Amino acid sequence: MSTTSYIPGVCNIGPAEIKTRRLAGVVGLFATVILFAVLLVADVQPHAWRLILFIPATLGAMGYLQAALHFCVRFGTTGLFNMGTSLTTRESVEKAEYRHKDQRKAILVSTISVAIGIVVAGIVFILP
Repeated sequence: MSTTSYIPGVCNIGPAEIKTRRLAGVVGLFATVILFAVLLVADVQPHAWRLILFIPATLGAMGYLQAALHFCVRFGTTGLFNMGTSLTTRESVEKAEYRHKDQRKAILVSTISVAIGIVVAGIVFILP
């Protein structure tokens, strides 16, 4: 997707915001891997402690998804967009119809992120 204009329910962030979301995805991924390694090396018992990986895995997935989809969940839920090259310029979504489309997309991205977090946590939970 290569767009530079706001499209309701599709794209609400530009290059600067995308870069930030991608960084959040990287941080979430590394946090998940490092925390998992620590739990394994320390042989933390019971295995239920591994379910804590749900949090960084979900945050990492959300960062990557937002970057890939050019869509910020927080902006979508609060009626904002920023298609610029600066992190400081945010504009309001004026039309209620557009805000509704953005809110639906925000729910979808959040749901997929949570599902990924659940899958990751479930997989590491059942590992020996």
